[in-house]
Amino acid sequence: MRQFSNNLSLNLFYRLPVIALSVFIFWQSSYPGIISEPLFAYDDKVFHFGVYAILAILAARNLTVEKPLWSPAKIKTIAILFACLYGMSDEIHQAFVPERDASAWDLFADCAGSIAGCVFYMHFIYKKPIYLKKQLNIKN
Repeated sequence: MRQFSNNLSLNLFYRLPVIALSVFIFWQSSYPGIISEPLFAYDDKVFHFGVYAILAILAARNLTVEKPLWSPAKIKTIAILFACLYGMSDEIHQAFVPERDASAWDLFADCAGSIAGCVFYMHFIYKKPIYLKKQLNIKN
């Protein structure tokens, strides 16, 4: 029963947010282009940057729990690659949506946000679990 509980919490608290944000991004990209006045210059790039920073943070957060023995560099690499490749697939998807188009600048903002979000998470938020520190004799 404990194994089921651990898997459920892993799914609910770590995997589900990554999946939910990915689905939300896909859903938003499926709508035809909205014609409205921008809030400020390049606001869409700021939104891309922020959303993909959050996606990379959630991916890195999930990986640190699922793969606790992976090095922080490996976690950063995988989380950034995931978010950037998802951004690329989103831009390709938008190329097929009426009144939308694929943009290299949007992809650039997606990747920049992914890098910034993951680096922020790994350097300022992530802490190796205490039980893992004891097992590996890691000192602060």
